[in-house]
Amino acid sequence: MRFRSSGARWVVALVALATAAVVAAVTASAKSGKTQAKYVLGVSNTLVGNGWREEMICSVKAQARASGKVSSVKIANRNGGPAEQNADLRNLISAGANAIVINPSSPSALNGVIAQAAARGVKVVSVDQRVTAPQAYNATNDQVAYGRLGALWLFKRLGGKGNVVEMRGIAGVPADTDRHTGFRQALKRYPGIHVVKSTFTGWQFATGGKQILDILNSGVKVDGVWTSGIDYTIVNAFRTAHKKLVPIVGADNNQFLKQLMTVKGFRGAAVTNPATIGGVGAAMAIKLLDGKSVPKWVKLKPQVWDNKTAFGKKQIKANYSPSRPPTYSARLQVKPWTTYTTKQLFSCKGP
Repeated sequence: MRFRSSGARWVVALVALATAAVVAAVTASAKSGKTQAKYVLGVSNTLVGNGWREEMICSVKAQARASGKVSSVKIANRNGGPAEQNADLRNLISAGANAIVINPSSPSALNGVIAQAAARGVKVVSVDQRVTAPQAYNATNDQVAYGRLGALWLFKRLGGKGNVVEMRGIAGVPADTDRHTGFRQALKRYPGIHVVKSTFTGWQFATGGKQILDILNSGVKVDGVWTSGIDYTIVNAFRTAHKKLVPIVGADNNQFLKQLMTVKGFRGAAVTNPATIGGVGAAMAIKLLDGKSVPKWVKLKPQVWDNKTAFGKKQIKANYSPSRPPTYSARLQVKPWTTYTTKQLFSCKGP
């Protein structure tokens, strides 16, 4: 009887110890699970040498790092079109990416590979520009509104009359098509506005600067310039050509903001287009991998910052930074999506 009693006590003790061990293990797992890095995140970009795109990629890395849930970020980064991007997407899938953030070179030419990714459980989030693949999620600025709002500001500044230059991005890509659509919507309201030149800059600042310099030196009368974000080199070209500055529309790029504040006699406006939309895409991808739901299309509403209005001047001053690269966009966070620190963004280091 004593033996049985003693044995029972040992059994109880062993059960208690085992239970404590299980509880400790579960507790430790729960604690470590908050920062457990388990996902591989891919990034596909097809425009190299553009500061906006560089910041976009940095924001993906920063958000991946801030989440604590991404073990590595694999980047496919080169100049190319749909063929090159489809190849990069296949490589990222083969490399074990659980989710891929893409800045697409076409709205529909990537749909086949996106479908293949989805069939293998890989989440795809398109940022900056939309894709039409039903399996994909989108996170973009409202690019039609971007084109329309900037054009409306310019045409109003010109009193509804005059010659303008439309400086576009890359032919055939979604953002350029959408912005041109918005530009044409505004143009329909102002029959007295004439587009005397339309160019494709490739979203390259040096290219845009040379194009407008050639136009100015050709003798074409220019009363205003709308740009698809290639802006500060346009201001520089007017000064190089010793031409009087005309109203110019750009984006919230750091150097353009500085010009809006400091160039005497210059009237311009920045239309917001945050490069940190990349971080939004990363946050969406991580939530999807966690089994959470996100909107199919997160669409940001652009603002116009006129350098002569109280609102515009306040925003320009608040968002300019003397320590930031000239082509970086101003908006460092897109709440509630991004959670990284400024240091993580500018270190541009992934997990």
